[in-house]
Amino acid sequence: MTYHDVITHVVDVVEGVGVVIMVLGALGAFVQYARRVRGGPERAYEQLRRNVGRVVLLGLEVLIIADIIRTIVVAPSLESVAVLSVIVVIRILLSFSLEVEIDGAWPWRRTPAESGAVGNARR
Repeated sequence: MTYHDVITHVVDVVEGVGVVIMVLGALGAFVQYARRVRGGPERAYEQLRRNVGRVVLLGLEVLIIADIIRTIVVAPSLESVAVLSVIVVIRILLSFSLEVEIDGAWPWRRTPAESGAVGNARR
């Protein structure tokens, strides 16, 4: 087995992890939705959208990692770098729009409490 084969398998595994994150995460979000819908369908739906959006964002980040590894290690050429650039730009735009959809505000329009919510949760 050559170095190229090993890296190709690593990329396949990373891509598989990205897909599994999205599939299992979405299933988990729907299970949570089914539990919450009894308490109030509108609030449950908003949580479902947020959770699915977060799962898609995480899955996209992992898939970007696989694309970077493939381009840099497996097939380093100007054409593959150009394709990677286009893929990364599309995924960044998609990630950005999903983040806006999840949070309901542009990142520069968030209040300090909203933007520091993750940091405050760790304290």
